[in-house]
Amino acid sequence: MKKLTVPVLDEKDKEFVETLVNVGLKRNVAKTLVYLANVDETISRDIELGADLRQPEVSIVMRELRDQGWVDEREIKKEGKGRPLKCYKLATGITDIISMLEERKKEEAAVHLENIQKLRSLSDKLK
Repeated sequence: MKKLTVPVLDEKDKEFVETLVNVGLKRNVAKTLVYLANVDETISRDIELGADLRQPEVSIVMRELRDQGWVDEREIKKEGKGRPLKCYKLATGITDIISMLEERKKEEAAVHLENIQKLRSLSDKLK
């Protein structure tokens, strides 16, 4: 029997995850991003174990991350029969991802402030 060692998220990582969630990311996306930021490259099974996710959750998250352009995926042929393993790594550095999130939040805040100003203007016309 083989014994495998997989890195897992620690308390510092969990704080990072919570902060990403507070910024607006889905919890599973945040967990996966933090996990990927801690490793060079990994397979989906290691993400499941290390980020405490189920296989379908990893698949959904990886699709979202690929759509964002934040992750690269490649396949590794296994010995014998069976599906190839999918191997993942961040395509964009975590600091760049944080900058993108910051820019999105600034844009959202600008829209909210614009709507508040519009409400003020409309309320003045009611009097």
